[in-house]
Amino acid sequence: MSKYPLINFFKGHPTKTLLPREQLANGFSKVLLESDYSSYDEDPLNQPPLTYGTDPGNLDVRKTIAKWSDVKYGREHVPTDAESINLTGGASYGIANILTSATDSDITKRVFVVSPTYYLINFAFIDAGFADKISAVKETPGGEYEIDLDDLEAKLIKYNEDLGTVGDQEINIQKDPTGRPSVKKYRFVIYLVPTYSNPGGLVYSFKTRSKLIELSRKYDILIISDDVYDFLNYGDDQDLSKIPKFVQIDRDTLPENFTFGNTVSNSSFSKLIAPGLRVGYQETVGKPLALQLASTGANKSGGTPDKIINNFKGIYRKRAQVLIQTVQELLPEKYTKLYGGDGGYFLWVEIKADNVDTRKINKLLADEYNVVIPDGDNFEVNGDEKNWGQHGSRLCVSLLNEDEIKQGIQRWREVLEREHPELF
Repeated sequence: MSKYPLINFFKGHPTKTLLPREQLANGFSKVLLESDYSSYDEDPLNQPPLTYGTDPGNLDVRKTIAKWSDVKYGREHVPTDAESINLTGGASYGIANILTSATDSDITKRVFVVSPTYYLINFAFIDAGFADKISAVKETPGGEYEIDLDDLEAKLIKYNEDLGTVGDQEINIQKDPTGRPSVKKYRFVIYLVPTYSNPGGLVYSFKTRSKLIELSRKYDILIISDDVYDFLNYGDDQDLSKIPKFVQIDRDTLPENFTFGNTVSNSSFSKLIAPGLRVGYQETVGKPLALQLASTGANKSGGTPDKIINNFKGIYRKRAQVLIQTVQELLPEKYTKLYGGDGGYFLWVEIKADNVDTRKINKLLADEYNVVIPDGDNFEVNGDEKNWGQHGSRLCVSLLNEDEIKQGIQRWREVLEREHPELF
């Protein structure tokens, strides 16, 4: 056993003392014990919480989510229709549900995943049958776009050969053999975390989002956008209104003959309230795709958190500031690049010296000081690796307190300084 206490920058969940146990207990008590459900008896769209309900989920809940989201994003002037929202069992479940519903092994030619990526997402695409059909699209901070859209389009042209681009009508809409509404299958899929990206910490610009939607309509791409960190912005909520979500841009600019759209906003309360609360929701441009996602076999069988969110934001903001300041003070200034720190859970650090292998440094750090910092190998796209482990590391601010952050970075410096004194 190490003589040093564990300092773990890998785990992406809140410090246990921050979890809102009392608020959740009060909320459950109010819903389950104090509510009068007699009004639900004749309302098929709203049923008590412990009984079966509609496929998309309780309508009143969806209305509440729509209204709350519109206020947060400053979109009360274009209110979201609750019929464009369906409830899920969390973000990870949501991805699997989307792939089950909106892809087909014969129709869907390729999956693109922005790299570096959320380290568990590869499993979802492999389990859906795309193990040999995954390509990486690199994040490009400081470029014209935050992701390499030129490379993406070059790959789209390659895999779209002889298929033709989409005209003024949506394609691959099929009748459902069970009598459910018609469904749409997409030729390509791209997965990304566009706001406080995991692990890169970037926020994709309106220009990037608009260009990707343009490409999605041209090549029949479904954009799966993990919007799980949006409300953990360290500034004020006005920041959210400056860059709309992909689904909002898609809806605002939807061509006349399009009904399904090309985007799904995949959201969860796990990052906003508690990671064990496996509840989420998906938003599309309108009812057709939302109903399609809500009608999968898995779904058919199976007050706002602002005070809690604001508490998380205040604490994470301070921790991120401490992390940024400590990295800037202790790591070699000439060779260190840091991205993120304006929201979410993660910051991305690169030590860009040719003779440094971050994997070796981080292993020494764990073995000698019990400090866990995951290197970039953990965030590769399966089958299309970009060697992120050579220089990159992801640092989480949600779990560790400020003193632990300082100690962890101090020990990181000690190992770096010993192994590579030439950097300092």
